[in-house]
Amino acid sequence: MRGPGICGLLFLTMMTSAAGTRASQETVDRIVARVENDIILWSDVRALSRYQQFLDGKSETDAQILERLIDQWVVRTEADVSRFPRPSDGEIERGLERLRKSFTSTEEYEARKKQNGLSDAEIRDMVAAQAYLSNYLDSRFRPGVQIDPKTIDDFYEKSVVPRAKARGQEPPPLDEARDLIQEALVQRGINDQADQWLIESKARLHIEKFLESAGK
Repeated sequence: MRGPGICGLLFLTMMTSAAGTRASQETVDRIVARVENDIILWSDVRALSRYQQFLDGKSETDAQILERLIDQWVVRTEADVSRFPRPSDGEIERGLERLRKSFTSTEEYEARKKQNGLSDAEIRDMVAAQAYLSNYLDSRFRPGVQIDPKTIDDFYEKSVVPRAKARGQEPPPLDEARDLIQEALVQRGINDQADQWLIESKARLHIEKFLESAGK
């Protein structure tokens, strides 16, 4: 994925996977892409757009969203084939709680949910899908990411310290920040490896895009 990387899946939803559901939708929906023998619908693009609006008050372009949905197809298909475990109810609930806390208040959360026409069930499904995809990518690529101590020291001196000083704050001691810095660098490494894997994977797939014909 472009932009925030594959772990930006925190802000994504998964397209519907049930073939029967897709077949029934085709009479009232439009196909905007084919990936191998599956399809992505215009309603999938709109659903992700609404979710992004809910989270950030804005969304990516339709073309960018379609590209994210294709990326998701690749990740989900790989995870399904490997029989990767689905997130537990407890993990989903923790994800929902983090999501709620990302808003300034419960009132803002509810107002944005209503404004973008999302139900609690839809939001839960999106959080569950994000957890499934992110967990799979973490499991696949984390073992290959190695961070040496000097990289952590350099990040502290070149990023953490200047950023704190720019805000008029004292930077945290390196020993206190080390674990957080290491995890941030590991996530960056996962993103980089996942991005390259997606590029290579999509190059081997048959993908057709028809987004322009769907209209706004």
